[in-house]
Amino acid sequence: MISVLLVDDDIHIRQLLKDYLSEFGMSVMAVADGKLMVEALGSGSFDLVILDLMLPGEDGLTLCKELRSKSDIPILMLTARGETMDRIIGLEVGADDYIVKPFEPRELVARIQTILRRVKGSRDSASQKEKEQEKMVSFMGWHLNYVLRQVISPIGLVVPLSNAEFRLLKVFIEHPCRVLTRDFLLDQARGRNMDLFDRSIDLLVSRLRQKLDDDPRTPALIKTVRGEGYMFDAKVER
Repeated sequence: MISVLLVDDDIHIRQLLKDYLSEFGMSVMAVADGKLMVEALGSGSFDLVILDLMLPGEDGLTLCKELRSKSDIPILMLTARGETMDRIIGLEVGADDYIVKPFEPRELVARIQTILRRVKGSRDSASQKEKEQEKMVSFMGWHLNYVLRQVISPIGLVVPLSNAEFRLLKVFIEHPCRVLTRDFLLDQARGRNMDLFDRSIDLLVSRLRQKLDDDPRTPALIKTVRGEGYMFDAKVER
């Protein structure tokens, strides 16, 4: 059974989605704010978090950013705003997908299933390839752990990665010192089964650079090749 944590301050939406999602074999815990979300995550295990953007106290974007810094659990944002900038910010702070209110509950189910399939497919693929390669690779003093999906900085700091960030870094590591187009990176890092827009890969690269302390003005690791895409300019050691 899929276990979902729903965070929304509207009691009617909580009850509606809890009842509806249960019809599709999902177990749903519904809470009203960020404090209760943290308590729920600390006491239980969930496959996915549905997080409303507008919440009392800490808003959804802040909570998403804090959660992503500690966990790679899939996050689906609910928002009453449809502007491009809100979508960009949501993805930038680590959300895996978003859906704009009002929405059809069946669409929400479809997006949840899509996210979980993508995560499972990525993990199954990674598991298969891990049998054929080392569990840890190194580059410019950094170490990537394929099993834990985290990088360790040259000074020993553990940096968690979102699913998309891990896939993107893995693609770069598997194709070092080669120019990779945006289309290729989108296919490999995010897949084609979710809504995309022009800046998706640029935002993902920006997030990964930040995790790797790679100055976007003079990047040493992930270099922008104007008109072409990006290149991972590092020697990879296995």
